[in-house]
Amino acid sequence: MKTVETTGSKHNVVGKEEWLKARTAYLEKEKEFTNLRDELSRQRRELPWERVEQNYQFDSEKGKETLSDLFEGRSQLIIYHFMLGPDWEEGCPSCSFLCDHIDGALAHLNARDVTLVAVSRAPFPQIEAFKKRMGWRFKWVSSYASEFNYDYHVSFTKDEIARGKVYYNYQMQEFGAEEAPGISVFYKDDAGAIFHTYSAYGRGGDILLGTYNYLDLTPKGRAEEGLTFSMAWVRHHDRYDNNYTVNPAAQYSPPKGSLCSHCEGGDVQA
Repeated sequence: MKTVETTGSKHNVVGKEEWLKARTAYLEKEKEFTNLRDELSRQRRELPWERVEQNYQFDSEKGKETLSDLFEGRSQLIIYHFMLGPDWEEGCPSCSFLCDHIDGALAHLNARDVTLVAVSRAPFPQIEAFKKRMGWRFKWVSSYASEFNYDYHVSFTKDEIARGKVYYNYQMQEFGAEEAPGISVFYKDDAGAIFHTYSAYGRGGDILLGTYNYLDLTPKGRAEEGLTFSMAWVRHHDRYDNNYTVNPAAQYSPPKGSLCSHCEGGDVQA
């Protein structure tokens, strides 16, 4: 039997009938996974909510805006917690990778009563400069003057970092930067009350990464096996060129200006 090798695996080459038999058997597993994913989504929608009592304010192109303002007349709000801290030279490459997928979805989300906004702790002018470089259109505001990032456990103080572990993804763990990625979801009722319905961190953001879903369809997949930091291959989209290489031993390294840019970072997808 003929085989073809790709990185880390061998593949048998068979006739059409045998190929179809294997494919249809695997289809049953795909259907099982799809049904399980639908059930998990249903259970997510049934989770309890917590009322947001704090009057958070953000800096935006409109000036000061409240959390209520960010809904922009809709009842549902998704916030992507983008890793861009004060004095960072640029945004996190992994967060940038995810946010490359947002603009095309905005019209569809808005039509379904959903607003999506990115939030970072960097001052607004810093956000605007990086957003312009990346060519993005989505709304991105600064929480620099509020406790929002700390309350939703995506920013950490110097004291927390000095202790060696921070509270992230619902547990105490080591982390390689003072900013972390995450997703938080909110609902606003007709009376204006706001509720926090869901937050996810680490690999909880995988579902938003369309590029990963494309890669998962291919023979080589994500090709992250053997990488010390799984997303070590990711670059800002304006930094892929003919000299692009991947160092499999590379750790996560926050952009220059981070409190932890001198540290040996951990995997931000923990």
